[in-house]
Amino acid sequence: MSLTAYGLSVLAGKTAVVLVVLVGLYRVLGKRSLAAFTVYDLVTVMAVANAVQNAMTAGRGEVLVGLGCSATLLLVAFGMSRMFVSVPASERLVLGEPVVLIHKGRVLADRLRQEHITQLELQEALRAYGLAAAAEVEMAVLEVDGSISVVPKDPPRRK
Repeated sequence: MSLTAYGLSVLAGKTAVVLVVLVGLYRVLGKRSLAAFTVYDLVTVMAVANAVQNAMTAGRGEVLVGLGCSATLLLVAFGMSRMFVSVPASERLVLGEPVVLIHKGRVLADRLRQEHITQLELQEALRAYGLAAAAEVEMAVLEVDGSISVVPKDPPRRK
């Protein structure tokens, strides 16, 4: 069975829909699901990739189908990056905003729950910055890429 321009456009449309759905799902899952990548996460991504590959290509293993789907993914990604530059609010909507987890030494437990971050993960991030406790932190922020950045309190000044 030969592939027509219409058939390629249908595959491109399916590919774009799959991409939008996956971005939406990862947005709902939260930032930490992308930053703390474990072996289990890698296997999950590979399984999802295999599943959506069939949805995008209708099970056709033709080179032209793969190229069409790949080109669609790249064009949608390019279009989204251009949209983020021209409409900054769209970036916040799609990627989210940084979330403060510790403010002036006080852990904001409701934000940890909201972002699905455990105390152990937060303590690990503090240790990575050479800090032992939240009391030593001016501010800790969950960034949009899922990493936690930490600003230590200024050391006491001696007179």
